[in-house]
Amino acid sequence: MLKFIERWIRATINETIDQAILRTIRDQYIENLFEMVPATTKVGVTNLMEIAMRANQGTPVSRPLGSPIHLSPWEKILFNPVHLFRFPTPENVGINTSVTIGPRAKKPMTISIPIMIAAMSFGGALSKPAKIALAKAATMVGTATNSGEAGLMKEEREAANLFIGQYNRGGWMNQPEKYKLLDAVEIQLGQGAQGSAPQRTAAHNIGEDYREVFGLRPGEDARIHSRLPGVNSKEDFIRLVRRLREETGVPVGLKIAATHHLEKELQIAVEAGVDFITIDGAEGGTHGGVPTLQDDVGLPTLFAITRASDFLARKGATRKISLIATGGLVTPGQMLKALALGADSVYIGTAALMALASEQMVKALPFEPPTSLLVYTGKKTDQLDVEQATRNLVRYLNAVVREMELVILSLGKTAVADLSKSDLCTIDPFIAKATGIQLGYVSPEDQSRFFAETEPAFHHFRDFPQPEKEQPVIPPH
Repeated sequence: MLKFIERWIRATINETIDQAILRTIRDQYIENLFEMVPATTKVGVTNLMEIAMRANQGTPVSRPLGSPIHLSPWEKILFNPVHLFRFPTPENVGINTSVTIGPRAKKPMTISIPIMIAAMSFGGALSKPAKIALAKAATMVGTATNSGEAGLMKEEREAANLFIGQYNRGGWMNQPEKYKLLDAVEIQLGQGAQGSAPQRTAAHNIGEDYREVFGLRPGEDARIHSRLPGVNSKEDFIRLVRRLREETGVPVGLKIAATHHLEKELQIAVEAGVDFITIDGAEGGTHGGVPTLQDDVGLPTLFAITRASDFLARKGATRKISLIATGGLVTPGQMLKALALGADSVYIGTAALMALASEQMVKALPFEPPTSLLVYTGKKTDQLDVEQATRNLVRYLNAVVREMELVILSLGKTAVADLSKSDLCTIDPFIAKATGIQLGYVSPEDQSRFFAETEPAFHHFRDFPQPEKEQPVIPPH
């Protein structure tokens, strides 16, 4: 009987597939289901679905976790191990992975590893259990977690030994009784996945716990403005930084979305006397942002780090102002390359969430996405095991740091702080010219000759349009 059923099933499937193939071949293309293949190839699966969502909903699409576009070519940069010219570090020598954020502050913040948990807000993004798990894991490995654009949640503050809070555009952490409880204050003016665009969480998505932490009235939406309230000029920002530094004594920093105006933005930050600068590249994630902001706004993380680091070096501020990099850093190699390019530490967001969920994602799959265990509006948030999630993230961070240490050993270094561009090479001449990393095609001694001989290949750089200069106004005759 089983063999008969098996033969019947095989025959049915075979006949169905045969008929489908024949119909695909014989139907006119305009009436052919195969039409979807070239159409989808042309438009892209993601774009096709987002077109359908916009058409169905009539509002901007809110896409979670940031852009799927990879703008930073990390894979074209490689580390340079050593063997004889400088010997590798013996395996019994410990690697110093600690980092001090804001060394000029009255109360600098020292973390044990160069990785921190990125700004992901309670309510606006994550559930209370997820935020508590992030804070607990950060404490266990000796690093910091970030409040995101939120108010001060008591349970998160208690779980986090080192807690960075955002002085934010919603105003929810901007009162002295809140920001004086922080280990570092991060003035949030923008983020990689949103730029400086305003955001709104509708009142019907706000529960009682969310309303309490944010200080919202019943029925009131949570709004993030495009500008920080009270900061409408360069002078306003400078006064704010100086006041917060004086009132708190902890490191006070700035977070912005990476932008081609980067050096102009950083100049004001340096004038204000910030203790750290967080640069969020265009690959940065978010709970939900419109695709156009995610895909088409900002500057790739790799180039933003390089430009920011070079700027601080020119200003003589490298040892005075800490540089924190974030935005799409998901592998230990990418994180370590960011540090070698000049960042003092990195934030991770999406990777941390995936580590939190880990094997618990089976509670959501196949009918709900894994994020339904973590986000505030998720259908499975009550099923997240906080202790298991904490252990998962701790193990993940330990594994990442160990992989980073193995690379540092092979470079003959003994500390994360010892990394520099000299530990890197690239297989892309354009990256070499843009970042100052040496090109791996030729020896260090032949770099100048190579670029001189291949200059015609780069002549189009000179043809790029230059920024328009303001023309003098000529009065009419």
